[in-house]
Amino acid sequence: MIVGSGIDIIEVKRVKDAIKKWKDGFLKRVFTDEELAYAKNRRFPYEHLAARFAAKEAVIKAFSDQKIDFKDIKIINNENGKPVCELKSKRNGVQITISISHTKDYAVASAIITKKN
Repeated sequence: MIVGSGIDIIEVKRVKDAIKKWKDGFLKRVFTDEELAYAKNRRFPYEHLAARFAAKEAVIKAFSDQKIDFKDIKIINNENGKPVCELKSKRNGVQITISISHTKDYAVASAIITKKN
């Protein structure tokens, strides 16, 4: 049973500009150490960070009635490279499925929250 869904799109340039302006303050407020390490090892780190930002926004939108902080959400890749969402605070009985994509200019993500059976 679907209990929430969210979608977000962002310009990669907006994330790049925020990083240049606020440096570590922005990075540490939004991303986990694991997400930052992943992006640093990619050829186009800003695109990967923008995609994770969009995924976090999509998850927040999917939980529309609950307060969730960016750092409560971790977007990582499983052993097959598929992006998965882990929540810091355990929300019993729900599963979050995400999909992310990016180009040079844009990143988009969707999140669907379902109840576990």
